[in-house]
Amino acid sequence: MLEVLVVLGAIVMGTRASGVGVGVWGGVGTFVLVFVFGEAPGEPPADAIAIILAVVTAAALMQAAGGIDWMVAMAARVIEKRPRQITFLAPLTAFFFSVGAGTGNIIYPLLPVIYDVSYRNNIRPSRPLTVTVVQSGIALAASPVSAAMAAMLTLTDVAPYNLGLGAILAITFPSCIIGIFVTSLVVHD
Repeated sequence: MLEVLVVLGAIVMGTRASGVGVGVWGGVGTFVLVFVFGEAPGEPPADAIAIILAVVTAAALMQAAGGIDWMVAMAARVIEKRPRQITFLAPLTAFFFSVGAGTGNIIYPLLPVIYDVSYRNNIRPSRPLTVTVVQSGIALAASPVSAAMAAMLTLTDVAPYNLGLGAILAITFPSCIIGIFVTSLVVHD
C-alpha cells in the first residue's frame, strides 16, 4: 500500500513540476521504491526507446529531404479536387500519413491545407479538422512502425493470443478505416 502511495505521490509531484520535473520525480519515486522498499528495478524500455528514436529520425530525414512538403502537396491536390468530400478525404489522407510515419505528429503540416479548403468552400473547418486530429491517434494502432504497435505486439504475441503483426494489422487497419468513415458521416453536413 505504501508503494502505491509513493507512485501516486511521484506522479502528482511530477505533474505539478511539469517539464523536466516529471522525469526528476519519476526518478525520485523509483529511487524510493528500489532503495527504501527493496523492489527490484524493471528492465529499461529499450525497444520502445529504439522505435521512438527511429520514427523521429525518419520523420526528420523526411522533412529535410522535402518529403513532407511533397506529401502535403499531393494531399492538397486530392483534397482540392473534391472539396465537398473533405470530411472524408482529409482524415483518410492524414490516416495514411500517420500509418506510414508511425507518428500522429506528421499531420501538422496538413492542418492549414484542410482549414483553407474547408473555409474557401463554406464548410465549417472544425468538422474535417476534428476527425483528422482524432484519427491521427487512432492510426497508431494500425501503423506497423509505431511504438503503440510495438507495445501491442509485446502484449499479444504470447499465449493465449498468439497474434503476430499481420494478424494485428488485419484487425486494426480495417477497424480504423471503418471508424474514420463512421465518424466522418457523423460530422458531415
